[in-house]
Amino acid sequence: MNEYLITSGLGTIIVLVLALPFLIHKVEKQLEVFLFIMGIAAVTIAGRWDGHLIVDALLDPIRLKHPIVEAVLGAGLLFRIFRDAIRRHVMGLERVVGQRLFLFLVVVVLGLLSSMITAIIASLVLAEIITGLRLDKKIETRLVIVTCFSIGLGAALTPVGEPLATIAITKLAGEPYHAGFWFLSQKLAILIIPGVLVLGIVAMFLRGREVAYTESIAESRLEQLSDVFVRAGKVYLFVVALVLLGTGFQPLIDTYVIHLPTAALYWINMISAVLDNATLTAAELSPKMTVAQIQSILMGLLIAGGMLIPGNIPNIICAGKLGIKSREWALLGVPLGLALMVVFFGALLLMQ
Repeated sequence: MNEYLITSGLGTIIVLVLALPFLIHKVEKQLEVFLFIMGIAAVTIAGRWDGHLIVDALLDPIRLKHPIVEAVLGAGLLFRIFRDAIRRHVMGLERVVGQRLFLFLVVVVLGLLSSMITAIIASLVLAEIITGLRLDKKIETRLVIVTCFSIGLGAALTPVGEPLATIAITKLAGEPYHAGFWFLSQKLAILIIPGVLVLGIVAMFLRGREVAYTESIAESRLEQLSDVFVRAGKVYLFVVALVLLGTGFQPLIDTYVIHLPTAALYWINMISAVLDNATLTAAELSPKMTVAQIQSILMGLLIAGGMLIPGNIPNIICAGKLGIKSREWALLGVPLGLALMVVFFGALLLMQ
């Protein structure tokens, strides 16, 4: 297949991935399956099928280095056992500190803790906290989106938090940076920590009316044991889809993306709203880059990951567990993401 056809085919897949979840309800409801199918199509068009890819796609979600599915399954089972206690403590803390401060603490604490407990666990804790609150659905959805932005940012402070950080440390481990465990904290904390705090302040203004915690609401939020396994299965399929999409889109990345100037890379990295930011990190980052270039590339990827549901695993987990639709997420995720992109771009220019 010639280069033009490959580019056209992959471009079409990007459009489909962006558009169909908003236009077709069945696609939105089975988002992981849809992304998996799109991943297969992308790899086929790019002609990238081989044994290594199949093994990587099947094993990446359960590798010991980042046991994503195991974390989702284990935490889901634990939270199911301690659900009532968690709910009591959440409601009790909210009453003690007040709703505004409570929402601020949820966003900031989970954002910063995610670098140590992983973005996966932080998002599962968030989902459990949300089920213990008595806010109306609109405010809940906004709180989840804001907190997922915070988790996506905070998790990058250490290689424990998310695969993007692990890959970045691996790529920069040699000369001249000799990147170690705290390298990203040293280079990105000056941007990430204020960003997490700003998101916490945004959450304080999400104050909404409380709704009575009726028996029907409680029953609708009662998670069955089968739901825990189904969610773990969906996360597995989602990670497989990300591996396939990342490999399938590699020709576009190699041909068009990695040769762009740093400022352009920052903005083009908004494609991480639908693509795996770890794959983009592996493709774009180089030890030959300056610290300013590294900061610019990583911040673009981290911010854009919160804009749409497929952009990050925490988004997928929370949206699936709490029934948040793609359009609902985009209504806040896209404008908030764009605003953050502009603010951080200005900050990066001032730091250079």
